[in-house]
Amino acid sequence: MAALFFLFVLGTGNFAMHKAVMESGHPAIQGSRAAFDKATGGWGGYVLEYVILVAAMSFAHQGFAFAVGAYIGYTTLNAGAAWILLSGRM
Repeated sequence: MAALFFLFVLGTGNFAMHKAVMESGHPAIQGSRAAFDKATGGWGGYVLEYVILVAAMSFAHQGFAFAVGAYIGYTTLNAGAAWILLSGRM
């Protein structure tokens, strides 16, 4: 149960990072965002984040500890990418 709560907290962070990056107006995001939003109606990124979170929580609930580690890695990569984009390093 603790693993599910931990994944939920990480998922909340991933959603927050996703929103911050999408609303940042960064040129690297704007070009790809236009095409992706047109194809998905603007919700595609959030749906993808949700599906990844639910999959990780489902696998963790079934006892696959690898899912927790994989989601931690995914969150770490998201945090690094968000930091690079939002801090102006790219």
